[in-house]
Amino acid sequence: MAAGMRTVAVIGAGKIGELVLSGLLRAGWSADRLLVTTRRAERAEELSARYGVRVVDNLTAVAEADVLAVAVKPQDAGVLLDEIAPKVPADKLVISLCAGLPTSFFGRRLPAGTPVVRVMTNTPALVDEAMTAISAGPHATGEHLALAEGMFTPLGRTIRVPESQQDAVTALSGSGPAYFYLLVEAMIDAGILLGLPRQVAHDLIVQSAIGSAIMLRDSGEHPVKLREAVTSPAGTTISAIRELENHGVRAALLAALEAARDRAREIAAQST
Repeated sequence: MAAGMRTVAVIGAGKIGELVLSGLLRAGWSADRLLVTTRRAERAEELSARYGVRVVDNLTAVAEADVLAVAVKPQDAGVLLDEIAPKVPADKLVISLCAGLPTSFFGRRLPAGTPVVRVMTNTPALVDEAMTAISAGPHATGEHLALAEGMFTPLGRTIRVPESQQDAVTALSGSGPAYFYLLVEAMIDAGILLGLPRQVAHDLIVQSAIGSAIMLRDSGEHPVKLREAVTSPAGTTISAIRELENHGVRAALLAALEAARDRAREIAAQST
């Protein structure tokens, strides 16, 4: 059955769950092929009104959906799986969007042989520019991976990685948008310090970020070459880069991503 012909249940429609739901609808999925679960009645009413999808309880979702996209908080996943496991057929595809949780976490709680695909996407899915990494659990086949790709490719780009790399993916691209927003925020503040109106500084930096990202994506050049093209001898850019290096920006980024990776591992350890 083609991806778009399947029924998907988004279990846990928080930020990531709603992001996936809205992306599938923009990609052309029919609302009658999408189910949603949420714990709060007011949230259920909000989602139903906004997207025209049916909000159901967890066991109804398991009974009616072909694919279960689990998007609850990692600390809530164990309780959820204990609730639904007795009703999950062993051949039903489960897609985990729970940051830090390995497929083995699901394997211990679901019927033996249940195919699980681990997915890490990010918030640019809201504008169809996500970066989504997909990993197969022990019982997931190429067909299961292709189905997951069919769901997430319309939201941006997808890449298959070994599950052993997913904690690094979480640190790099899952959390990555926040690092860029922080950098842009700091650069806007710098523009204000240099005498620019806030909106002018915002527009200058945001468009520079967009253009730079497109060049990185489309030129095929290494970022060092692109940086060197902007960096003239004894010019303004090299003076700024010297200060960034003096303040340890590169080392801070390395340490920050290691900390994010380690936190992903802690979440997994605490959830076992």
